[in-house]
Amino acid sequence: MAAHPPYSGGTGPGPTRRNRPNVTVLVALGLLIVSLILFGREGSSPDASPPPGARHAPQAATPSPPATASSPSARATSRPLPRSRPVRLHIPKISVDAPFTPLEVGATGQLEAPPPNDVNLVGWHSDGATPGETGTAIIAGHVDTATSPAVFAQLGALAKGDVFDVVRADGRKANFVVDDVETFAKDNFPDERVYADAKRPEVRLITCAGDYDHTAKDYTDNLVVFGHLI
Repeated sequence: MAAHPPYSGGTGPGPTRRNRPNVTVLVALGLLIVSLILFGREGSSPDASPPPGARHAPQAATPSPPATASSPSARATSRPLPRSRPVRLHIPKISVDAPFTPLEVGATGQLEAPPPNDVNLVGWHSDGATPGETGTAIIAGHVDTATSPAVFAQLGALAKGDVFDVVRADGRKANFVVDDVETFAKDNFPDERVYADAKRPEVRLITCAGDYDHTAKDYTDNLVVFGHLI
């Protein structure tokens, strides 16, 4: 396994936690099998140098009904938002309109994967920042499945200045602009740069990239889209 991969294989995130400084992720072929390494919690791994930045588990909140992009309650805002789960991701440039599923850390220290056969589903690290909240929100999607391209198949087409949004359960819509799109070799992945907790609302969209190594059963690179709330 590579020294610092956020994940390997189809796709997956390398999320962060508040007040838990270290994180890394691993994903296997075809499925999002993400290994989240938490320094000082839920085990550790010699395979990664986890990044700083952490979040406490989300506090219980009064449930609110899901909002849709067309709902008048989906109010756009540029200010940091309170914690609220994401409902739907829209990336107009690459025709992404996908629901979210929460990704949690299991007893083994691995981040649970989204359903492997759903090609139009994104996951978010539910113990990290929610999109629009101050901090670094992690959103992951498959680049492909065993049978077809998946939700983040065209993620690499994004460029600086492109916009996307996340509709949240509280009815607000968090609008983001792309700051940068970069591809990193999995054996030289900048954990701290990608996962460190931000002082403003930021987001990372992560998937696999590069060539598929049939011997290692893994993609060679990770594609990361860096963005911030506008």
